[in-house]
Amino acid sequence: MERPRAWHAVSAAEALAALGSDINGLSDTEARRRLDAHGMNRLPEQRSEGPLQRLVAQFRNPLIYTLLAAAAISVGIGHGTDAMVIAAVVLVNALIGFVQEGRAERALAAIRDLVQPQASVRRDGRRQTIPAEAVVPGDVVLLEAGDRVPADLRLVEARGLRIDQAVLTGESVPVDKAPDAVSPDAALADRQSLALSGTLVTAGNGVGVVVATGAASELGRIGVLIGAVEPGATPLMRQMQSFARQLTVATLAVAVATFGVATLVRGYPLDTAFMAVIGLAVAAIPEGLPTVMTIALAIGVQRMAARNAIVRHLPAVETLGSVSVICTDKTGTLTRNEMLAASVVTAAGTIAVEGESYWPIGAFTAGGAVLDPASDPVLEELALAAALCNDAQLRQQGESWRVDGDPMEGALLALAAKAGHDIDAARTEFPRRDAIPFDARHRYMASLHARPGRSPVAFVKGAPERLLAMCTAVATPEGTAPLDRDAWARQVEALGGQGQRVLALARRALPPETGSLDPSLVERDLVLLGLIGLIDPPRSEARAAIAECREAGIAVKMVTGDHAATARAIALQLGLGPALRTLTGADLNRLDGVEFAVACRDAAVFARTSPEDKLRLVEALQAGGLVVAMTGDGVNDAPALKRADIGVAMGGRGTEAAKEASAIVLADDNFASIVAAVREGRTVHDNIRKLIGWTLPTDIGEGMTIVLAIAFGLTLPISAVQILWVNMVTTVALGLTLAFEPTEPGTMRRQPRPAGEPLLTPGLISRILFVSALVVAGAFGSYAWATARGLSLEAGRTMVVNALVVMEIFYLFSVRYVHGPSLTWQGVLGTPAVWIGIAISVVAQIAFTYAPPLQVVFGSAALAPAEAAVAVALGPLLLVAVEIGKWAVAKGVGGART
Repeated sequence: MERPRAWHAVSAAEALAALGSDINGLSDTEARRRLDAHGMNRLPEQRSEGPLQRLVAQFRNPLIYTLLAAAAISVGIGHGTDAMVIAAVVLVNALIGFVQEGRAERALAAIRDLVQPQASVRRDGRRQTIPAEAVVPGDVVLLEAGDRVPADLRLVEARGLRIDQAVLTGESVPVDKAPDAVSPDAALADRQSLALSGTLVTAGNGVGVVVATGAASELGRIGVLIGAVEPGATPLMRQMQSFARQLTVATLAVAVATFGVATLVRGYPLDTAFMAVIGLAVAAIPEGLPTVMTIALAIGVQRMAARNAIVRHLPAVETLGSVSVICTDKTGTLTRNEMLAASVVTAAGTIAVEGESYWPIGAFTAGGAVLDPASDPVLEELALAAALCNDAQLRQQGESWRVDGDPMEGALLALAAKAGHDIDAARTEFPRRDAIPFDARHRYMASLHARPGRSPVAFVKGAPERLLAMCTAVATPEGTAPLDRDAWARQVEALGGQGQRVLALARRALPPETGSLDPSLVERDLVLLGLIGLIDPPRSEARAAIAECREAGIAVKMVTGDHAATARAIALQLGLGPALRTLTGADLNRLDGVEFAVACRDAAVFARTSPEDKLRLVEALQAGGLVVAMTGDGVNDAPALKRADIGVAMGGRGTEAAKEASAIVLADDNFASIVAAVREGRTVHDNIRKLIGWTLPTDIGEGMTIVLAIAFGLTLPISAVQILWVNMVTTVALGLTLAFEPTEPGTMRRQPRPAGEPLLTPGLISRILFVSALVVAGAFGSYAWATARGLSLEAGRTMVVNALVVMEIFYLFSVRYVHGPSLTWQGVLGTPAVWIGIAISVVAQIAFTYAPPLQVVFGSAALAPAEAAVAVALGPLLLVAVEIGKWAVAKGVGGART
């Protein structure tokens, strides 16, 4: 059976013939045969990883492999305490990752929920209600207001049919549908002869023949596209994987070399050499770092939740901080997702209308002067027509106003109320006798109203080009005047150029006996009252948020299914740029290779885009080295949301498919919340960098202490189990405090980090090596002082452990400020978390030094006050040295910036 691809471009009769059907539908026998041939009208399910697979995945990390090997060797040589501690750390980290990140992929299931469970079809000439999954190509489906379209339909009949297809095209208002064929090249949003699976009928009724079901439908095609998209690894994940590989290789290399020197050169016994190497591995590998980083991310999740950004996957917290471009939807994100009458044009000129949302309060101004609508008879009658030729209702709900019905009609009611009309009183005084509903074929709505003591009047509203052809005169304060259609057409173009949707309103007085309306009565001799320009107003806070993005070096690109003129006008109002390059999906399809990449980088507005367009846009920006955040709410957005570095779904109006494909869900659907979340993301990344910059110097210092001791044939100043004590107890108590650090001044005035920037930058490496050298010097210096005083091995090692912890405490104050000096009053005060962490560490060290049970486990010994004072004195010395180094780098004396 021949199946043309461009069903929207063939006539309804041709579509029926090509599908082997007619207006009476298929027979039950033929429908069963086609069901066997095409399958059920549902999307294929894709297998997801089970719980066991997700748990095993948590152990796939080179650092974890090395730690497990160290634990195994520890058991083999009889050091069970070390093995138990290492194994416990590995298990805790795996469980945290399993709980926080082990989410099953539910995007396809969410899309399947959009398919209507039941559908009305004609079979054997009779109307039947069948399960939507039993619909087959060639079925004739009947549509009514409130129905969810069960499959892709080529419309055969349409009477006032309007369909909300935002889930597929992103359009802000329902669109009119008609059975007339359109151009084969028409964008998906402009295919008025199609009703697409998953969309919602908001008004009217229609009949259509099924042209595609299941995975072959537009909805199904997007579902398959979602399944085929592999989510990209976040920058933090890529950096941690690279860091883990590099650290593992370096640790193993040094360990092998150290073992060789210990056994072959210095003559250490094998078990002693093995234990020294394990101590080196435990020292060099920051086993507590993954746990504390996870907690830091979790704290970021809580902070973002307070900013209305709900984080679904932990790494997304930090990734937001590295975003360099935000591709954002327009409707509801940058705008309010409401309609507002912003302009009125009458014969007297253009009038601006003020106000917000659907509130019935707002002034009318012309040339900066406020007008009184009651003193302008044309404006007053135009507002009355807007209220009467209208099927919507406005109602107050709490502190806001809501529309029951079409959003544009709601905006017209608000306009009438602003002009001083009481809507209910007007409808009572001018009762409706009859009406012609809006239909895409005639493109207008008309209503007939009685007038006390006067002839009835027909008010008409609709597409301006249609009404101008039906009018012969224009209303003026003095009466009427001849209509200059060309001049009014220019007014329509001017409003359209400002991104406004334009409606025309007209009237015609009819004979007293007129009791019903007929098209012949209203399609001629109308008097034009004027034009109304409607917009989906920008959010007031979005402009400030976009300005903040610009200051932070983050590009903002509008990606919408709306018309190019509307999108461009909103973009200009929001300050996206003085010279906006605007492209449509059709424009993008004509570009390839380098041209496409350049266009994606340079353009700020992308209109009439398809799901594939959005996905290609994200991939092109990522290929250019950018970290991309993508916002969206519809099924059509889901593939790009899944592929972006950060997918951001709308929590209020977003589909479940969009939410499940995203890493972050905005509770308030507000672009300003994205920018606030970016600020929190940058704070989290700074805090993670601080955590790494604080943890590694101690680890490397401990490792180098062991290496140097073996290299020179010295007694080890610290044992492996004592290294575990320092790394685990103090890392959790002190390192965790860095997760609570507030945002540093100037955070949103810095440029985004390059996508390929390593976790350890040259500046950070320089600082780590410098502090590591100070730690090594402090460890050997304190041990040498203890040896010179004749202290025991246990007491000498206890001094080293205490010196290490004290140096960590004082270094904590230095590392709290990455981009500024720490020796300030605010820096000294710290935060409550810092002082709690210090208190815990001090108590732990007192127990380590003086509690007999811990002395037995860790080989520690009590210190005299003078010995403890020497260990404590090393802390301030390290802090001063580090701050001098930081000052030197800031002045250009030292190495690279952090």
